[in-house]
Amino acid sequence: MKKYIIYIAILAVGLLLGWFLFGGTSNNITEHKHNAEAETSQMWTCSMHPQIMQPEAGSCPICGMDLIPAESSAKGLLADQFKLTENAMALANIQTSIVGNGNTEDNAITLSGKIVENEDNTAIQPAHFDGRIEKLYVKSLGEKVNKGQAIAKIYSAALIAAQQELITTYSIRESQPQLYKAVQNKFKNWKIHGAQLDDVLKTGQVKTSFTIYSHVSGVVTEISVSDGAHIMNGKPIFKVSNLATVWANFDVYENQISQFKKGQNINVVTNAYPNKVFKGTVDFIDPILDTRTRTVKLRVVLNNKDQILKPGLFVEGKIKGITASKSDALSIPTTAVLWTGKRSVIYIKSNPNDPIFEMREITLGTQIGDNYQVLEGLNTGDEVVTNGTFTVDAAAQLQGKKSMMNKSVKSEPIAPSGNMKMTFPLIFKNEFKTTLPLYFSIKDALVASDFNKASEFAKTMLQKAQKINLKGLNQMELVHFNKTLSMLKAISENSTIEKQRAHFVILNENLVAIAMNIDDLKTTLYIQKCPMANNNKGAMWLSTEKDIKNPYYGEAMMTCGSIIEEIN
Repeated sequence: MKKYIIYIAILAVGLLLGWFLFGGTSNNITEHKHNAEAETSQMWTCSMHPQIMQPEAGSCPICGMDLIPAESSAKGLLADQFKLTENAMALANIQTSIVGNGNTEDNAITLSGKIVENEDNTAIQPAHFDGRIEKLYVKSLGEKVNKGQAIAKIYSAALIAAQQELITTYSIRESQPQLYKAVQNKFKNWKIHGAQLDDVLKTGQVKTSFTIYSHVSGVVTEISVSDGAHIMNGKPIFKVSNLATVWANFDVYENQISQFKKGQNINVVTNAYPNKVFKGTVDFIDPILDTRTRTVKLRVVLNNKDQILKPGLFVEGKIKGITASKSDALSIPTTAVLWTGKRSVIYIKSNPNDPIFEMREITLGTQIGDNYQVLEGLNTGDEVVTNGTFTVDAAAQLQGKKSMMNKSVKSEPIAPSGNMKMTFPLIFKNEFKTTLPLYFSIKDALVASDFNKASEFAKTMLQKAQKINLKGLNQMELVHFNKTLSMLKAISENSTIEKQRAHFVILNENLVAIAMNIDDLKTTLYIQKCPMANNNKGAMWLSTEKDIKNPYYGEAMMTCGSIIEEIN
């Protein structure tokens, strides 16, 4: 019995030691597996070209530098993309809308302008002799001046000498009437007459200063002199305006000029009187373009009998019945745009299912109602932040991403290189190869400068590509494929050959990288490149022929380019 007790005790001690020595092994193994998975999902990027994202260490396919581990918070995001939490989205009330080609609600173009005095109803009060102002009675802008009102007291050496002549000729006026009349006319030309001259003749004493009187009426809009200042014959003392009517001057950009003409009705509003609408008509369009601002002045005469419209007041003019000059122009709400100097900035939601954003610079056209036309930088179907834009911009700055105040250099296009290794499942490869004939049709349509066919083939390829099985694709492969889809969509929805070719550049940066990792193509593909395309940065495309047929310039430079690589 004692023997069995000893065996049981030894067994218990052994189990206890085993638990101490090996009890945590499963947890360690589990933890190690998790770490291994984390290491496996680690993405690598280039410090000089952050758009490069690869699942393993290696060299940058653009500059050859060693790749570095990407931050875990940036996993799956491109260089300038950043992510917000759902809680932050809700707190900031961030709202987005899909970009489209729709017309604005009231179909009116809005112009920015300013109230100025009606120069047809202005007058100058000049000096009529040389002298010095001893006392100026009109000192304030906006002051009302009436004809015959005293405006200044003047000392003049010429007047002193003329008074002596007047007194002398007055005494001999019986014998020399013409001489006396000549001296009187001199004073009349100086606009000095009446009681002041009668007093000189009555007393025989020379006055050292004379009061001058206004011969114009209106509201003072400009004063050119002050007490003690010297005046010269013909030089202005002040300017007055009759503000019963005023001008509203608006700036019209050169791409808008053709849409305006004299006689058009215009509604003018101002924040000073938010419930009032001032109606007028286009009275004048400046025939000379301001080369500095690329605008012309459009003028409207407004009735201002109550004189509530003050010169200098900012106003907006709305002209209804004017549509965009380009039928395919995109439009976005004014609340989506941030301004920084000459740059117009928006934020787009890059992923429809996740709160991932990136900044984009755009070129704006006409403001129509509460919307801006977008000439460049945006595609139909892009999802734009329309509310909470400043909050999104602040998040971009905090995360060190491209933002309104942090303008980063545009990334270089991805160069074709066999070093960019991607792995695709067999089913993806087979289905992707079936879309390539449509790609070559798009390319041929751009060579022929036929935007209708390019749009048609892009739409068909998009529909076919959207059906490809994406199961098993890694993050880098998905990024390239999704960008390919978005560029096909952009080409299909644009009706100008220039924009289609711009999207074709980005399409090839992604599609060529995919094609280089697809084997068994059954035919040799040639990667061709035009060094002048894409604003002299160069752009590539795929071809089944060695002969160069440039899709970026068409007939203008059909043979510009060369073969830079082959895919066998």
